[in-house]
Amino acid sequence: MKNKWLLFLIGLGMAVVVGFLSHFTFYTTGEDDTLQMHTWLGLTLAAILTLFIYTFLYKDNPLYKFAEHLLVGTSAGYYLVIYYHNSVKPNMIDQIVAGFQQIGHMRAEGTFNFVDSILTNAGIWAIVPGIFGFMILFRLSRKLSWLSRYSFGFYIGTAMGMYIPVGFQASIVEQIRGTIVHSAAVEPTPVFNLTYFGEFFSHPTWGGFVQAISGPLVIVGIFCTLMYFFFSKEHTGVFGAFSKVGIWFLMVGFGASFGATVMARISLLIGRMDFLINDWFRGLILPLFGGG
Repeated sequence: MKNKWLLFLIGLGMAVVVGFLSHFTFYTTGEDDTLQMHTWLGLTLAAILTLFIYTFLYKDNPLYKFAEHLLVGTSAGYYLVIYYHNSVKPNMIDQIVAGFQQIGHMRAEGTFNFVDSILTNAGIWAIVPGIFGFMILFRLSRKLSWLSRYSFGFYIGTAMGMYIPVGFQASIVEQIRGTIVHSAAVEPTPVFNLTYFGEFFSHPTWGGFVQAISGPLVIVGIFCTLMYFFFSKEHTGVFGAFSKVGIWFLMVGFGASFGATVMARISLLIGRMDFLINDWFRGLILPLFGGG
């Protein structure tokens, strides 16, 4: 407990120091090129935490764990505030306040009645989802955790009811439609279009060949992939040959997804390196020593 209070006091002291220093100019290199102390501290802290994260490339260490826990904690606090202002406040608190204000106006005007004031008052009924949301917090209690099951059950049930038709439309209907026609075209044309083969044979080009063969290739790939996931029949003979072709199509798809993931991570690395070299080192550190 003493260590926790000590860390709290250290953090509070650092916050006071940063707030005090934020009113001073760190250095000036010209009329329009000044750097405030809080800006320098913020960018330097971001660079140090970035380096802490990259120490994991050597091995797991306390510096990495500190940066990781700090990221998780700040992210949780940030999204808590975002969800409060974007969801809880406008959809529950403001609605409840507006509902009681409506009742107050009706009482003042002498038009208060139970049906119009309570049953048809959407603001008052916003209390119900608020109660269900509050019951989720009982998950933290061992004795009262059973109360959270009602909230989770209601949430999962309604979410499934909303997602099933949407997921069916997006994942099945649109997949079938995309296999049959070119949805991006102004006038949808079949994927397996003999016109493309005629254009290719009349004017052979590499682009014409790809356009002609892409449609049948997609159809064959989807058909063979579906056969691979058909487990009611043993994968032998002709059926097994088609299912093996489906495996190849699956591997190509997984490889493309993995390659896209790797490229996305590399782009993040490039962004962090650009920040460390250009924004922090060249923009902040070198000017301190007269460089630029």
